[in-house]
Amino acid sequence: MTTSKMRAALTAILLGTATMTALVLPAHAQAQVSARVGAALKEAQALATAGNYKAAMAKINEADGAPGKTPADNTIINQMRNFVAVKSGDTSTAAGAKAKFAMDYNARKWKDVIGAADTLRKHGALGAQEQLLIAQAYYSSGDFAGCSRYVKTLGNGDTALELAARCAYENGDEVTQRQALETLVSRGGKPEHWKSLLRLAERTRGLSDANTLDINRIRMLTGNIVTKDDYLLLAQLAVQLGNAAEAQSVTEKGIAAKVLNDERSTRLLNLAKTQAAANAANLQKNIAAGRAQGSGEALLRVGSDLASQGKGKEALPIVQEAIKKGLKDQANGQITLGRAYLAAGQKADAQKTFSSVKAPPKDQMVANLWTVVSRR
Repeated sequence: MTTSKMRAALTAILLGTATMTALVLPAHAQAQVSARVGAALKEAQALATAGNYKAAMAKINEADGAPGKTPADNTIINQMRNFVAVKSGDTSTAAGAKAKFAMDYNARKWKDVIGAADTLRKHGALGAQEQLLIAQAYYSSGDFAGCSRYVKTLGNGDTALELAARCAYENGDEVTQRQALETLVSRGGKPEHWKSLLRLAERTRGLSDANTLDINRIRMLTGNIVTKDDYLLLAQLAVQLGNAAEAQSVTEKGIAAKVLNDERSTRLLNLAKTQAAANAANLQKNIAAGRAQGSGEALLRVGSDLASQGKGKEALPIVQEAIKKGLKDQANGQITLGRAYLAAGQKADAQKTFSSVKAPPKDQMVANLWTVVSRR
């Protein structure tokens, strides 16, 4: 969520005390208000409207001291007292404290908003909404460290997590930012949350080509492959790493979206089609050649290609065999196995496999992303 959208969302939850209107009792209630009380309160309202709050409150107290007050008298006296407190921002009352808090927020007086916490708490008026606004005040004032500290006390609602992610970003705290975004995407999977999380993932040091391909696969799954360069990067990585059928599918989607429409895209599509057809025709030969090798890299490429086509049940035994033969990149082997389980519809096995990837950190990060995808 952008800063402007977040501010709009938080402003929308400001309490109604920020809106101050004249008090008008229904006709039947007016008839029950005694003449002495009614006259004093009418003067109080005029004084408050003119900004003379001290005199207005004196008139309200005069009305409150009148003998023989009716229930309607007491009702309108309390309403008028709150009305003046709200208009004046009198922090000695809950209504006034909340009104001043709202007015300070709208006026962008961030220091006053942050400082209002104790006053609101004293009146029992420091609720979840007010706390979110205080956290936003920390952020808007540029106190990102203060924002991070404060927002940790606010639970894990979506708005609090969005604030936590933004403040962590400004602090350079990628761990907290990633945790907040992973929680957000695991709930609703909004494209904007995935976009932020995947941008963070792309900045991870030492990413292998396989890692980058996986991140872009997830971008495709979450609706974040949009531009020409997005489509081309994913398709080119897929071809490069032996997943030609996947590259063909991605390129065709880019053409259908009217994003890929130049000669380079056509050449890439033709290359992907040619290689995909060759891989399909030579599947058994490629499996046999992979089994003849001392390590499992060639078999893993075959299994990955099948998994990327959604042929999980065919991919599983091949990937498992590749892992048993031994791999230079064991973490990528486990991630590929998890993808095969996912393609086969075995989500629990996929999650267990992804969670087994503990190192290197870059691979654990990619495996965590796949775990979140598998829980959608």
